[in-house]
Order: sequence, then C-alpha cells, then structure tokens
Amino acid sequence: MAGKRWADLTPRQQTGILVLGSIQLSLAATAWVDLARRPAAEVNGRKAIWALVIAINWIGPFSWFRWGRRR
Repeated sequence: MAGKRWADLTPRQQTGILVLGSIQLSLAATAWVDLARRPAAEVNGRKAIWALVIAINWIGPFSWFRWGRRR
C-alpha cells in the first residue's frame, strides 16, 4: 500500500496535520527551553539524555514534564 501524498489529502486532513504538528513542536520547544534554563540539580538524570528524549514525538516532552524535573 503506497502512502498518500500531501496533494492527495483533503483540506481538512491537511489542516489537522498542520495543527497537530504545530502543537508537538511547541510542546518540544517549551520542554527544551525549560531544560536549558533549569539547573542540573533540579533535573532527574543527565540533561543531555533528557534533550534527546524530548525529541521523541509527543512522548518525550510529556515525559520531561512528568518525570524529568525535580520539584
């Protein structure tokens, strides 16, 4: 089964993909900024590893906000 091309999608599908992509990028950017500004003592684990984890779609940023930060 061949994948659909962008032009084959309906305008509604294109809009949905763009909205979800924008949300995901915003969430990742917010997590990276939070990681960069947070002192290492307030991070559960190594900052370099968390920077890589955040790059994982949806799961990474949510993981950072749930388990990566110390209170």
